[in-house]
Amino acid sequence: MRAAYYEQTGDPQVIQYGDRPDPEPQANEVVVKVEAVAVNPIDTYIRAGAIAMDLPMPYIPGCDLAGTVAAVGSGVTRYREGDRVWGSNQGLFGKQGTFAELAAVHEDWLYPIPDGVPTEQAAAGALVAITAALGLTFHAELKAGETLFINGGSGGVGSVVVQMAKAIGATVITTAGSDDKIEYCKSIGADHVLNYHDSDLDDQLQKLADEHNKLDFWWETLRTPDIARTIPFMAKRGRVIVMAGREAELQFPLGPFYVNDLRLIGFAMFNATPEEQQQVATRINKFYEQDQLRIPIGKELPLKDAALAHQLQENKTLQGEADFHGKIILKP
Repeated sequence: MRAAYYEQTGDPQVIQYGDRPDPEPQANEVVVKVEAVAVNPIDTYIRAGAIAMDLPMPYIPGCDLAGTVAAVGSGVTRYREGDRVWGSNQGLFGKQGTFAELAAVHEDWLYPIPDGVPTEQAAAGALVAITAALGLTFHAELKAGETLFINGGSGGVGSVVVQMAKAIGATVITTAGSDDKIEYCKSIGADHVLNYHDSDLDDQLQKLADEHNKLDFWWETLRTPDIARTIPFMAKRGRVIVMAGREAELQFPLGPFYVNDLRLIGFAMFNATPEEQQQVATRINKFYEQDQLRIPIGKELPLKDAALAHQLQENKTLQGEADFHGKIILKP
């Protein structure tokens, strides 16, 4: 099979493209004929060595995939040849990744693609949708009628949080940094969109929070969140999600936090068990089936351009530089 791989960590140019051995399905594994993969920031962190992992070299990167089952190993009960599937959590903890024509995946980490959902959508949504669904439904149990604020509603995870929260029945307030992105957030259902460049942003947010009896849920996407700023906006028993900022060290006023029964919740999707991810994947598929979830795809490239895709993702994540909006998809 043809695959993108590297033999040492480093800059995007360490990624090669060439022949690798076809995978054989082990017990409880299926071999997926990969039709699309998504590029995620974590892929670039692992490649750069910023996240230390014991990688099997030569290493095929990539967490997400969508495609068709080409072969099944012994003990497989959920899938058979020809089934369309999507999944994430590959390329981690000693597993080879998905940037290849074929990938061997344990059946516990795969989910059926609903009828009518394009393969590219299923791949693009894998990691970001599981992340959003874990936070909203598993960790913090967002309910209909609640008010949610997400700091950055046009990004990969942010845009999915907006759509899922609306599907659940919440009022959604978010921010974006340009007129185009503000319009995009409105187009996917956000009730109120503020420009985070505005000098009176907090005043605008406070007015909206007061109109809705404060915020029940704050989803923070920034790598350097200001929890002290967040607390005054929150309703009693409000929940604050953090999902980024490995190096951040936070300070916040403890008194207003605990006397209002607030909760600060941190999580990483890769800590969720297969059973937990199966539960949220079922919910995600229902969102797809009811046309309540669409993942923005900003760029499609052939798999041989994996190094370029990593460079583009790195520029977008670390420098905020991108001439496109949405996920980067690679196709073998």
